[in-house]
Amino acid sequence: MAALAVVVLAATALAGAEAQCPAPSDLRTANGTRICAQLYADNSPYYDQCCGGEVLVVDPGSDVPYMPQGWAARISSLVVGTRCELTVWSRAGKKGNSRRFGAGAVPRLQEVRRGVFTDWNDAIRGYYCKCN
Repeated sequence: MAALAVVVLAATALAGAEAQCPAPSDLRTANGTRICAQLYADNSPYYDQCCGGEVLVVDPGSDVPYMPQGWAARISSLVVGTRCELTVWSRAGKKGNSRRFGAGAVPRLQEVRRGVFTDWNDAIRGYYCKCN
């Protein structure tokens, strides 16, 4: 019986560690300021574990033609805030393919086509985010 309790506690602890994409309306700082988008380094084959790992917080009006150090080609999940739009580019300097994401969560960028043989997973190298 004690072994079963340990397994249940371990499973509960793991369940609490799982990531899940936040709702677009939840993208706010601790003081209530609006966040345009959140970009995540990790995703998972399981949707309830996506939007994990390190987070790059994108403020409204952010115009970033070159990703911050350590973030180029690392984005695997993203969430765009309510009444916001995120435009991304596949090459630095706002070059290459581009794509616009409206409000909502994209837990697995590998499911978003960038071309015939490519997707947006680990492909973002610049962005612009605006909110109304």
